Parts: sequence; structure tokens; C-alpha cells
Amino acid sequence: MDEQMSRKWPIVKYNNGKFLSIEDEVVSEFPLTVYVNGDEFATIVCSPTHFDEMVIGFLASEGVIRTKDDVKSLKIDESKGFAYVDLHANQITSQQYYSKRFIGSCCGKSRQFYFHNDVRTAKTSTSTTTLTGKQCLDLMKKMQQSSLVFQSTGGVHNAAICDPNDIIVDRSDIGRHNALDKLFGHCIINRIPVRDKVLVFSGRISSEVLTKAAKIGVGIVLSKSAPTDLAIKLAQDLNITAVGFIRGSSFNVYSHPHRIVE
Repeated sequence: MDEQMSRKWPIVKYNNGKFLSIEDEVVSEFPLTVYVNGDEFATIVCSPTHFDEMVIGFLASEGVIRTKDDVKSLKIDESKGFAYVDLHANQITSQQYYSKRFIGSCCGKSRQFYFHNDVRTAKTSTSTTTLTGKQCLDLMKKMQQSSLVFQSTGGVHNAAICDPNDIIVDRSDIGRHNALDKLFGHCIINRIPVRDKVLVFSGRISSEVLTKAAKIGVGIVLSKSAPTDLAIKLAQDLNITAVGFIRGSSFNVYSHPHRIVE
């Protein structure tokens, strides 16, 4: 387990009518302020690991960059909580393009996005990857078993990029979006193609999470929790297979079930 992600903390525990003074493992929380081309862009409250991946994935998700070649330099100052990103292009980073609410539709369908940049960066999947029911269950089990931080603290979200048979990379963070951005950043930095990959996630499939999956580019999202109705509508429109409530030996397929086979 990454020691930066948690620390021992003295607590008083009540159990079976008695108070005990013990040490508990508590998840760490860290604010990182990101500057792009000298301008303050965002402050991300996150788990203090894999900062470079998270920043790259976050900027790609926001539509600021497309590949790692767009980045001239990236410097992390952990002592002060700053990330400095210089881009080759004089990219527009005005907050009006990255935080303004936007709701739209495409060809009369139900697609709705929260922000302007979502329209530019969310991708309709062209994945031809399929999974068996057993592979869905096995991938969720492997992700849960790999999350030592969650097992010791219960305070993080877990996510993994997988092929049909195994985990390629997994990340944990106090923020569900951060965990996904770290995966996205890892794939961008290491030039890992994701069209044929699977996203396995510990949390609820909200519309924001589904949109993030579309930005990453996967065609299948597996979750141990529930989806929202808007997430299902987005998954239908973006050709993404959303699978939820993967627990024990069962799960529910909410969209594009053709990718889940016998």
C-alpha cells in the first residue's frame, strides 16, 4: 500500500460497551492547485499519489490537451501543493469554457452534457470488445482485491483499466473523478490504446462518471454500484455498455447488452 495515501491516527473506539484507545488507518487528503501556462486553472482535492497522471488526465478530460505531446513541461511542487503545466500551444484556459453549464442534444437524442468541454471531448464508443459473465465478475473481484488502501481505510474510490482477462492499471483516490483521471493520464503518458479496454469502477455510475468514461474512450463500464437514469441515457447514446450491481455472482446490464455474452 502506498504510504502517502494514509496515516495512523489516534482514536477512541467504542465496541461492545467499552471504549478503547487505538490507532486507526485514516486516508490522506491533499489540495493540488494546477497552473496552465502561468494561469491558475483549478484546485483538485485528491489523494497525494500519481500527481503527474492525474494532472495529465484531468487536462485531457477538460479538453485542454489531447496527447502528452501537447505538454511542454510538467512540474509538481509537493511541498507547496502546486502543479505547473506549460503547453506548446497558447491554449485558451479561460474558466468560461471549462465551468459553464451546458445542456444540449444530438440528432434529437437524449444526450445531455453539463459543460461545454464535454461536447468536445466525450467520444461515442466504437469498441468491439465483449466479456463473458464470468469475466465481468472476475474483473470486479480482482479490482477489489488489489485495493489495499480501501481495505485498510474504507475511504477511497477504486478504478481500473482492464483487458477482458486482467487488470492493466488500477488507481485509488478520495475523489472518484481523480481516480479516473489518474487512469486516463496513465494511458496517455504510456500511449496505451483504450478503445478495446474495460473500465472497472467501485462507485455509482453517475452521468459525470459515464461522461468521464466516454472521454477516456472505453466501451464497457463495470461497477459494483448503481447507475443513474441520465447515465443510462448517455450510455445508450454514446454506445457504451454499462454494467452495475456486480456483487457475488450477479449483475445488471443497463445498456448495449450485446457486449456481454454467454
